[in-house]
Amino acid sequence: MNSQLHLGDMLAFQTQSSTNLERWLSAVDGALAAEVGEQAALRGETLAQFVRIAVSDFLAEGDEEAWADLVSAIRDADDPSARCVAKMVGFRLRLEQAR
Repeated sequence: MNSQLHLGDMLAFQTQSSTNLERWLSAVDGALAAEVGEQAALRGETLAQFVRIAVSDFLAEGDEEAWADLVSAIRDADDPSARCVAKMVGFRLRLEQAR
């Protein structure tokens, strides 16, 4: 997997190898990978499962404001793909807190 992902790649996480996803995230943002790994472990999930659920939650529950925030964040980011994962993970965490 290359260092940049596109939205289509994010949507394809369901079919991506967990190893490839973990390797990619660790390479592009080690701190984010560690945080996601910790959150995943708390839930009994792998890093890849956690990210896949975060993407799914965002797609299912993200409103217009969430999408606008995501687009702004990735537009201004040095690494848009890692920033996208970070925003979607943050969305999942906030969604879980609200439940």
